[in-house]
Amino acid sequence: MERIVEPELMDDPLQARAYAEADFDRSDQAFTERFLALLGQPFPDGIVDLGCGPGNISFRLAAALPQARVLGIDGAASMVALAAEHQQRHPGAWPQLRFQQLNLPLIDPAALDGPFAAVVSNSLLHHLHDPQVLWQAVGQLAAPGATIYIKDLRRPASAAAADALTERHTAGAPVVLRRDFRASLAAAFKAAEVEAQLAQAALLWGSAGTHGTTWPAFTVAEVEDRYLEIHGRWLG
Repeated sequence: MERIVEPELMDDPLQARAYAEADFDRSDQAFTERFLALLGQPFPDGIVDLGCGPGNISFRLAAALPQARVLGIDGAASMVALAAEHQQRHPGAWPQLRFQQLNLPLIDPAALDGPFAAVVSNSLLHHLHDPQVLWQAVGQLAAPGATIYIKDLRRPASAAAADALTERHTAGAPVVLRRDFRASLAAAFKAAEVEAQLAQAALLWGSAGTHGTTWPAFTVAEVEDRYLEIHGRWLG
């Protein structure tokens, strides 16, 4: 199945609300537990969550690592507003957590109080028309030795396979979520495509000489029936 891009931002207020109210507890908890397992010790003093949406992962990270600064970034103002609204309903619960509406590519990464000891992203990559903006942001924001963990959907081999996955995983969900899940599968990348993206990022990073580092080798793995995991340590 050829890739079909979808809108980069989910900025419709009704769409954003549907995602904020949806039950993603199982997948969000799995993401958090996997990140913590990759992280090991010592715990980071700064984590940036790229494409944070309504803050599901950011809130979990802030609760699991209360000593860490957590910054959630999303380009959709509606999503960031929902995250801030949830935080305001629980004053003092996550004192080290903040959210910021910001688009990729990053123009002034130094303004974000980085670099960060961990860079994470859940389900952002497939939204991007140019995936290099994500890998560029990783390099701009990661501190030497930072843990990098990216998780996203992967594109099925055929439209029929995408339809079957949609039926399997969104049966009974609101129409907007079913529609978006199917569109996201079509927009997602395959493992070989992500590996090619990383190879290109390595060339671009090396030619730029940013921070005097080289682009590290990341592991790209297929997980379950629909996900990709990309993880590793930033060199420097």
